[in-house]
Amino acid sequence: MLSALTKDPNNHVKDTTAWTLGRIFEFLHGSTIDAPIITQANCQQIITVLLQSMKDAPNVAEKACGALYFLAQGYEVVGPSSPLTPYFQEIVQALLTVTHREDAGESRLRTAAYETLNEVKLSSDEERGKVNYKAFFVDVYRSATVHEEAMLAIGALAYATGLDFAKYMPEFYKALEDKILPYCDGIMTQLLKDLSSNQLHRSVKPPIFSSFGDIALAIGENFEKYLMYAMPMLQSAAELSAHTAGADDEMTEYTNSLRNGILEAYSGILQGDDLVMKTAIGVLGDLADTLGSNAGSLIQQSLSSKDFLNECLSSEDHMIKESAEWAKLAISRAISI
Repeated sequence: MLSALTKDPNNHVKDTTAWTLGRIFEFLHGSTIDAPIITQANCQQIITVLLQSMKDAPNVAEKACGALYFLAQGYEVVGPSSPLTPYFQEIVQALLTVTHREDAGESRLRTAAYETLNEVKLSSDEERGKVNYKAFFVDVYRSATVHEEAMLAIGALAYATGLDFAKYMPEFYKALEDKILPYCDGIMTQLLKDLSSNQLHRSVKPPIFSSFGDIALAIGENFEKYLMYAMPMLQSAAELSAHTAGADDEMTEYTNSLRNGILEAYSGILQGDDLVMKTAIGVLGDLADTLGSNAGSLIQQSLSSKDFLNECLSSEDHMIKESAEWAKLAISRAISI
């Protein structure tokens, strides 16, 4: 059957062969089977043939994805000891390639690939780090027919990678863009709840702050309603980082990570919300105007303040530009005092 799947010239033969293999894997493969049909001796050949068939015509490739789905499902405990572990990277990359096929909309192929990707859980830390998922997130919303399967696949990825999923969050939000808006209340509620939890490991908090910035970039001015909750958290974290810096090497590393998360949050919020951007540059000018030379010298030494001022001065929003011109004038006065 494996030979027919790759060598038979008849498309219908290959289609039914792949379908039959899927049924065999569904009913004759698994931990409860006394005499498993898939062994260490033939596993590699089976996977090689299925991955090759994923490059075939859409109807054949879809059945090959289905067969791989049941192959993965048969291994109930996926981990370092799973027979799929040595092939994990190759399998995931092949499935991601299928989702990008121009004809993936035919014969339910893209949906089948996402469903199989969801079933093929990540096997080990070693394999996880070798797979590039960024292209997957960027392409998630190309087809409206596979949102559910794509989200299930991302859910499986997040569950399997745990804290390591944080590095994929920017791509995840970029893929969703403003489509994330209907879910933001739930997401922000959970993120804020996590930040308030004493049981949450501190290493998770910096990525959460970074996520605030990513969400703000994605939804723009709609982030404004979360400011009254997010800003106190950011302020408290900033105060904490000021008091704990330099305690020891581990704390120094964490403090730097925390500060980076805080700055990424502010950056996303300021860039994503024009109203906040206008207010922020206004505050900078008010500080210079009120505190005079004390604030002026600090602002002059701050590269980020200069960059932010220049960005606002070049803004197409006349209100932001007007506030920036006022701030520039106030800063110039403060410096000259």
